[in-house]
Amino acid sequence: MDTSYSPEEQAFKQEVTDWFETNLTPDLIAAAEAGADLGGAITLEQAVGWSKKLAAKGWTAPSWPKAYGGPGWSATQLYIFNSVRAELGAPAPFSMGVAMLGPALMKFGTPEQKEKYLPQILSSEDWWCQGYSEPGAGSDLASLKLAAVSDGDDYVLNGSKIWTTSAHHANRMFCLVRTNADGKKQEGISFILLDMDSPGLDIRPIISIDGEHHLNQVFFDDVRVPKANLIGEEGQGWTVAKYLLTHERSSISGVAEATANIKRIRRIACEHGYEDDLQMQLKIASADLELTALKYTESRMLSGLESGQVPGAESSMLKIKGTELQQDIAELRVDMAGHYAYPWQDAAEVRPFDFRWATQVYNFGRAATIYGGSTEVQYGVLAKMVLGL
Repeated sequence: MDTSYSPEEQAFKQEVTDWFETNLTPDLIAAAEAGADLGGAITLEQAVGWSKKLAAKGWTAPSWPKAYGGPGWSATQLYIFNSVRAELGAPAPFSMGVAMLGPALMKFGTPEQKEKYLPQILSSEDWWCQGYSEPGAGSDLASLKLAAVSDGDDYVLNGSKIWTTSAHHANRMFCLVRTNADGKKQEGISFILLDMDSPGLDIRPIISIDGEHHLNQVFFDDVRVPKANLIGEEGQGWTVAKYLLTHERSSISGVAEATANIKRIRRIACEHGYEDDLQMQLKIASADLELTALKYTESRMLSGLESGQVPGAESSMLKIKGTELQQDIAELRVDMAGHYAYPWQDAAEVRPFDFRWATQVYNFGRAATIYGGSTEVQYGVLAKMVLGL
């Protein structure tokens, strides 16, 4: 595995650097440092505006192939793009349509579905949310019960979804439903698309531990969804969902963000009197070593992608170690903040800017090892795929 950049890749890195330095604004940099998230440090208007600016450059969907409107970058170019973006303080992509639904549509969607939805994702006309988890069916996703009963050309949906990120902003949802309650539970699941303004659909907010509105519970009361919105075949939803989750788990690992945050932590330590604190320096060094190992794991996966391999167990490894590292870094900032970590937004103006969101980012980050498939679930995946257990 060669981790050095070719002259062409070095030139590409400079192009990306120049563009971000020209187009980034202070409010976006501040939002990224706060752990930007719709409903948190950044508004929908800011997110859409930033996405449209990326779209004008052709960078809305950096991982997409040219055939579907993406730049057609290599895995190494994508790594460079994300690393530079994070280092310069640009927010991570907000669109679940880009990161998750797009790849699933490319693999399982009909030509008509691709033609309809992919351009609207690229243009930010559509904002998607993910209807996976339910009360009693989070990590055990195969136990979901949202019923989709066939009625002519439609499915009629009854049940609920929970922990639905940004459902209050989204105009569409990609959703797992139960079309068959008999037999093996994975075989009765289907993957469908629906409009968030559908009659009978009710969105109720969940205020998370950071005091912000990121999450929701969505209720379905005789919601009609055309069967034309089925992705893949009826009963194939579990296969589509697993494919989508490999993309989600790789992105959740946040290697680029962790790299930028470690750099930020080192600066904060120097500027706030921790350069001679041996215990703090040891904690920072330990996090840096974990990051180095994570980078090499990601590099091996990228090397495999370059040769045409499909990510498998690597996604689970990245998800486990990446989310644990995110929590460690957030805890480091709270440790350094000391008494400045006690007040939240109401007293933000009296604290050093570096510690303004320390407590909120730490609290919300406790869920990182749960969403996208809990750490325990990822260990199960590794036991099956790597150890054959």
